[in-house]
Amino acid sequence: MDLLSPNVKASYLLRQLWLGLTAKSSADYWERRYVAGLTSGRGSYGELARFKAEVLNEFVREHAIASVIELGCGDGNQLSLAEYPRYLGLDVSRRAIDLCTQRFRADSSKAFRWYDSGPGDHSGASITADLVISLDVIYHLIEDSVYHAYLRDLFSMARRFAVIYSSDTDDSAPAAHVRHRRFTRDVASDFPEFRLADRIANRHPELTLAEFFVYERVGG
Repeated sequence: MDLLSPNVKASYLLRQLWLGLTAKSSADYWERRYVAGLTSGRGSYGELARFKAEVLNEFVREHAIASVIELGCGDGNQLSLAEYPRYLGLDVSRRAIDLCTQRFRADSSKAFRWYDSGPGDHSGASITADLVISLDVIYHLIEDSVYHAYLRDLFSMARRFAVIYSSDTDDSAPAAHVRHRRFTRDVASDFPEFRLADRIANRHPELTLAEFFVYERVGG
């Protein structure tokens, strides 16, 4: 988006603002966003996307990861830089799933499935992978019930590792579709079977508050 003209960029930001103010829920915001032709956002493009791919691809190689689940795959642009042996992308937006299915239709190592973000048992209950990743998702979960259900699914899917890329603060956010959370406090309290094994600072802190948090299953 940084390469867009000022007028196009302003139009993009206004549409994003309007969606944030009128969306009925987190899931509704992202479905309507993709239907409107907007992308997953700046974090999935350019230098931030390259930074995330570098960290994750190295992690997959170093730990001999055989399978990856992404809980919130978005439009697939971040995934286009990934090097994963086997991948399942889940998203609350059916439009995002359609976009990814079409984009990677020739790649048999990748599959995509719609994810119900509401509380209760749903798509996350019966699937697992060596590594589960969450990239720029947690601070977009504005409802408490959705946030806690998301964390439950994230850690129940992870056989060995869960890697979260997010802000970790209770500070207020200027956008209606953003709610920062100190999620590390909740993970420590609710998922003692995982330990925080590493924290990787963002190479571009001037662009985002998000950092990498690497959780490892104890005894895994």
